[in-house]
Amino acid sequence: MTVFAAIVLFLNALFNVFAWPRFFTRVRKDARARDAAGRATPFLVVHAVLLGVALLLAVVSAVAGVLLLVAG
Repeated sequence: MTVFAAIVLFLNALFNVFAWPRFFTRVRKDARARDAAGRATPFLVVHAVLLGVALLLAVVSAVAGVLLLVAG
C-alpha cells in the first residue's frame, strides 16, 4: 500500500509540473490577462496563484512520495 501511495503522489507531481505551466502559457496570451494599459488583471493574478499552488503541491507530493518509499 505504501508503494501505491508513493506512485499516486509521484503521478500527482508529474501532472502538476507538466499540465499547469502549459495551461498558464495560454492564460498569459489570453486577451483577458492584461488591461488596456498592459497591467495584469485579476484573471491573470488568480491563474498565477493557481499555478503557484499547483507547483507547490507538486513539490510536496514528490517529497512525500520519496519519504514514503524511504520509510516504507
